Amino acid sequence: MLHAIDVKTIEPNVFSQIGDQWMLITAGTHEKCNTMTASWGGLGVLWAKNVATLYIRPQRYTYEFLEANGTFTLSFFGEDYRKELALCGSRSGRELDKIGQCGFTVEISDDGAPYFAEAKLVLVCKKLYYQDINPANFCDPSLVEHYSNNDYHRMYIGEIIQALGS
Repeated sequence: MLHAIDVKTIEPNVFSQIGDQWMLITAGTHEKCNTMTASWGGLGVLWAKNVATLYIRPQRYTYEFLEANGTFTLSFFGEDYRKELALCGSRSGRELDKIGQCGFTVEISDDGAPYFAEAKLVLVCKKLYYQDINPANFCDPSLVEHYSNNDYHRMYIGEIIQALGS
């Protein structure tokens, strides 16, 4: 069972949690939500708020849910869930009930954002800002190699309004 925790007590290192262990980005409602695995993102402080920064390509199904909802969650799991996270990162929710396939239990935060009971850490976020990546702004032109289809990410910044941990 998850309970409220202070965001300043999150362990281990966030670079490891996002880049190595991955996270699920989830948005929608209890009745209809979608999730995707991400290994790009960040946590920090901006505008005197604790924030999470996400990067979502426009063709991802989760993008539609982020656009339509004011909140989203980031769920972090232990190594036991690597197979499920791989599935959520390789298949679209348009073609498969990923949440059902993984056996995840959808819970709803106090602010109406869906998350998974099986997670060891959940960050509930309220959207504050978004902006599309502009290739003209790359200081290192080699970064454009990540966009062979010109499908530039949309960056979302969300205020972390609640942290839940086991």
